Amino acid sequence: MSDLTEKARDLDAADDLAALRAEFVLDEVVYLDGNSLGALPAAVPGRMEDVVRRQWGRLRIRSWDESGWWTAPERIGDRIAPLVGAAPGQIVVGDSTSVNVFKALVAAVRMAARDGDGRDEILIDATTFPTDGYIAGSAARMTGCTLRPVAPAEVPGALTERTAAVLLNHVDYRTGRLHDLPGLTAAVHAAGAVSVWDLCHSAGALPVGLDAHGVDLAVGCTYKYLNGGPGAPAYLYVRRELQDRFDSPLPGWNSHVEPFGMRSAYEPAAGAPRGRVGTPDILSMLALEAALEVWDGVSIDAVRAKSLALTDFFLECVAAYVPEGRVESLTPATRAERGSQVALRCEEAGDVMKRLIESGVVGDFRPPDVLRFGFTPLYVGFADVERAARVLAEVVS
Repeated sequence: MSDLTEKARDLDAADDLAALRAEFVLDEVVYLDGNSLGALPAAVPGRMEDVVRRQWGRLRIRSWDESGWWTAPERIGDRIAPLVGAAPGQIVVGDSTSVNVFKALVAAVRMAARDGDGRDEILIDATTFPTDGYIAGSAARMTGCTLRPVAPAEVPGALTERTAAVLLNHVDYRTGRLHDLPGLTAAVHAAGAVSVWDLCHSAGALPVGLDAHGVDLAVGCTYKYLNGGPGAPAYLYVRRELQDRFDSPLPGWNSHVEPFGMRSAYEPAAGAPRGRVGTPDILSMLALEAALEVWDGVSIDAVRAKSLALTDFFLECVAAYVPEGRVESLTPATRAERGSQVALRCEEAGDVMKRLIESGVVGDFRPPDVLRFGFTPLYVGFADVERAARVLAEVVS
């Protein structure tokens, strides 16, 4: 037994979160792609059988009231809230991340425009996930704004009196770099602009602190670290103090103050329901609700501590096992700048990942040369990490 194998065994034995692994449907594969699609929580299939057979099959239309379908977007939002540092009543679940980015960004520009000081510029993370950029470009055209891509670290110096809104990613999807949400939010506010954060690669992996840091608007998906399933609905956070000013560009009947009044004039509901649009995707939403039960009693600080320990150990194992020069880490070594993934630059990365998967280690590949490994603390163990690094070394050698 190697020293690192023994170390992995000792770390797993001391892991307070290790028992949560049994709450997921897993096999002998080392699954390090939870930053793309989380594993299936074991409680979900049984819950969905009840949803389909009883709630839909027997109760049918009655389930909107009797099974709580109508209130699901806010109820499930309140379950997500503690994981991102938000008090109840500020998160609504529904639609995709892209749709919620659009709602949040246009609403942010409208808030800034309402102050009447000529703000007509949107700053966006220059390294953002492509869809965020596409949506931001469309939002800029529709609102008459100029779109300016800026590296997150350069945002404070790029803000001007014309900046209306700033859209940033908490964790870079490609490199795993964690950006300074508290500091950047404070800089945006000091410039009089509205902050919008994309939490897709941080929620469920590390503390976010939306309320504590005064974030204005935030969006995120639920199929990564929150394990909601493929295509699970996203969520929208609107800070309580801004809810009466939130003017959605997609006013649907579900966000009307009197949705069954069928009035021709739109009047938005109060609170988080303003973020709703049309009829919610109930099946996916209730699968997400069941999945979130694995978080009951789990401290996000404990999750963060394990996440850092896992990524530290992976980098240690890679350094020990992989021949020098074969891979290069793009993920910051500094803990305060790291999310819950490690990105390695590697020649022929696509072929390397294919062979890793064939050998029972699942990560993913981002062109042209990046291997991504996501570490989900609820079900990834230290023995998984050691095995992944050892197999990587065999493949690249």
